[in-house]
Amino acid sequence: MKILFDQGTPVPLRRSLLSHKVDTAYERGWSTLANGDLLDTAERDGYNLLVTTDRNLRYQQNLTNRQIAIVVLLSTSWPRIQKHQDDIRNAIDTIIPGAYLEIEIAC
Repeated sequence: MKILFDQGTPVPLRRSLLSHKVDTAYERGWSTLANGDLLDTAERDGYNLLVTTDRNLRYQQNLTNRQIAIVVLLSTSWPRIQKHQDDIRNAIDTIIPGAYLEIEIAC
């Protein structure tokens, strides 16, 4: 699966997703794109999944008819996210195109 990490998604999470191709918006030169433009650009470039920490994405964007799946991590804290890597990987491995999923990151 081709995965794009949005700004705020901790890059070390990439090490848990070795069976996937993971890029960051920053690496692609897309870090200044607004959410709608980022989603459009990612879909055009063949990304299957956007991983973000932006809790407002679903309220700011019309996600109907999107092909790209979206996983929202409900924390930006790498130490907290690190404890949930297995849950995150399982969610990513089973998500379907166009789906939207929020993952709670407990303390």
